Amino acid sequence: MSSKKGSSRDVPDIRVFFGDLRKMTSTEVADGDISLVVTSPPYFNAPFDYPDLFPSYEDYLGLVRSFAHQSKRVLRRGRICAIVTDDMLVKEGSSNRGRKYPLVADTTGIFLDEGFLYRDKITWVKPAGYTRISRRSGVVLQHPYPMYFYPDNIQESILLFQNGEFDYGNLKDAPKNILESSRIDTAQLNKERWNLTVWNITNVLPFSGRVEEGIAAFPEEIPRRLIKLFTMVGETVFDPFAGSGTTLKVARELGRNGIGYEIDLELKRVLRKKLGGHGLILEEREGARRLRRSLQTRIHQNRSVAR
Repeated sequence: MSSKKGSSRDVPDIRVFFGDLRKMTSTEVADGDISLVVTSPPYFNAPFDYPDLFPSYEDYLGLVRSFAHQSKRVLRRGRICAIVTDDMLVKEGSSNRGRKYPLVADTTGIFLDEGFLYRDKITWVKPAGYTRISRRSGVVLQHPYPMYFYPDNIQESILLFQNGEFDYGNLKDAPKNILESSRIDTAQLNKERWNLTVWNITNVLPFSGRVEEGIAAFPEEIPRRLIKLFTMVGETVFDPFAGSGTTLKVARELGRNGIGYEIDLELKRVLRKKLGGHGLILEEREGARRLRRSLQTRIHQNRSVAR
């Protein structure tokens, strides 16, 4: 980063590639160039976000395997890959009953197979009145007998994987001004309970007119905490499922550079609006698709059937 105040060079670089993550190359994101991965992969065929996006669960897991492999390649030694995900209930065929898919367990297994260390899991809890949850608990209210209980889900998992052991000597060798500007506010950490394995954070509310309208975006508070906890100023954060660019926006605000990968070309306008200004580069690569309009059509159909 430049030391000239007021220069456009003071703005951290943000680069987004539109393409298929499975085809990402080292010319786009170099080996060992990333200090932190923060992302939320598409949830397997989530009815109100990604209906029928994947032809099968195995196809979805294939994407997760590629994601794990690419993350292992681009992450520096000892650095963190943070994944916001959760198990997914998907209705299949004409049946009214859904099947629960163990995304958390399967993602964990895939990342361990890739050679990552399992660092930790944080549970992100949303407000109890969250409007998008499936009211499964209503079954036991209608049938107050054993075996009819299904809980309403107001949480997601933040999985933390580590690319080998971290050399803390790197911190001792860091420039003093970088180290001090990256210091964690421990008073805030304790007051806001970052120190716990449960984070109570309000989700992105479905208000009309917001930049992320119709997009499964996570709240800025999640990448803000993770970026502060696991990177230093001037380092690079990577989001391989960039979506509306929340991780990249927060990375820039915190003085970190950002690289994103996103398959959906229809999000280019959203990303420009959210990340516009100096230091933003958008490039198209092999495998980019136009998905948003077709997904929104399927979502509307699902809502019409659910009413």
